[in-house]
Amino acid sequence: MAMWQKEIETMPREELKKLQSERLVWQVNRMYRNVELFRRRMDEKGLKPDDIKSVDDLSKLPFSYKQDLRDYYPYGLFAVPTDDIVRVHASSGTTGKKIVVGYTKNDIKNWDTCIARMLTAIGLTNKDFIQVAFGYGLFTGGFGLHNGAETIGATVIPISSGNTHNQIQTMVDFKSTVLCCTPSYAMYLGEAVEEAGMTDNLCLKAGIFGAEPWTEDMRRAIEEKLRIKAYDIYGLSEIMGPGVACECSEQAGMHVWEDMFIPEIIDPETEEVLPYGEQGELVFTTITKEGFPLIRYRTRDMCSLIAEPCKCGRTHIRMKKPCGRSDDMLIIRGVNVFPSQIEEVLLQTGGGITPNYQIIVDRVNNTDTFDINVEMSESLFADDVRSVENLEKTITAKLREVLGIGAKIHLVNPKSIERSEGKAKRVIDKRNIK
Repeated sequence: MAMWQKEIETMPREELKKLQSERLVWQVNRMYRNVELFRRRMDEKGLKPDDIKSVDDLSKLPFSYKQDLRDYYPYGLFAVPTDDIVRVHASSGTTGKKIVVGYTKNDIKNWDTCIARMLTAIGLTNKDFIQVAFGYGLFTGGFGLHNGAETIGATVIPISSGNTHNQIQTMVDFKSTVLCCTPSYAMYLGEAVEEAGMTDNLCLKAGIFGAEPWTEDMRRAIEEKLRIKAYDIYGLSEIMGPGVACECSEQAGMHVWEDMFIPEIIDPETEEVLPYGEQGELVFTTITKEGFPLIRYRTRDMCSLIAEPCKCGRTHIRMKKPCGRSDDMLIIRGVNVFPSQIEEVLLQTGGGITPNYQIIVDRVNNTDTFDINVEMSESLFADDVRSVENLEKTITAKLREVLGIGAKIHLVNPKSIERSEGKAKRVIDKRNIK
């Protein structure tokens, strides 16, 4: 059994707490020296690094937020000189600026270890062929899974996302045993494999899926169509990327690697720390990250933590599948979508439409649907059908460029969208995420 699995994953809780405390004290001291924003927030609370002696003092520390990354774009929150950063990744923000994260060599090594633990936790070995169909590039998904798979000696097939026909042919020809992608794309692949009559030609045994919410019903449907065991993973670029938490073979919650990340659950309104088992907002503190560490980062994901020991023998806390978010961000087919992004595109479109719109998200046959109703102006309403169709195409193209995902645009009659005297209800999310 590998060192990372035997000595760390099964560490007694009291020893794990001691390790966390040592690393937290180390992290707080170096961030106070090197990150101006963190130092200022500590000073505002009347705190000095010496006030933090163990994880029992974690709740004294200030929170950090996604807006901080935008305000200090691109490198203002790094805790090391850029000479020590060997890689950057990024995700999109509502303002158009990317949220940039940086990694030192040691950060990359730890990330690889997280993924290696995840893969071994579900029984994968150097005999597996792992097809990585997450996107490669600034997105953390592709490279995260890739390097971790190489760490356990598995054979990586770095196919990236898209090109469904090629995905299926590669699975068959290269005898892929594991598929890594978003659950909605896995569902689509399963349907395409069935239509092509290729199900019996697959060698798949497992799938690792994340980057978007998915239900247990969707898990079962994927498992049935691809004849695999489907595993859930959790991660976010700000904390590390994929592999912050993952299911083991028991599939009874996702183990959080607590020697690197300390999870908390808080009440999103009062910011009070909640006990294990209660649902609230997930907060993370990174205690080994060198390049881009974060203290008490509010993820906005709503879930709960499981303190009871897992049957697999791992001692690290487990988190339940997030059931939603405490802010207004939508995750549609693995892509983060903000209503403000859509509104900006519509406002820039100019004549022919009004500022009144409504976003409708649903899940049909385990796949997210994404429709946007936009009110026409009186002048466009009186125009011919071709003008309406052309404008719908124009808006569709602009939104795809901004969001990186397709939406169905419906230009509806003037004044047909319900008005509100209070806050407008811009989003109708009909999905039932359990």
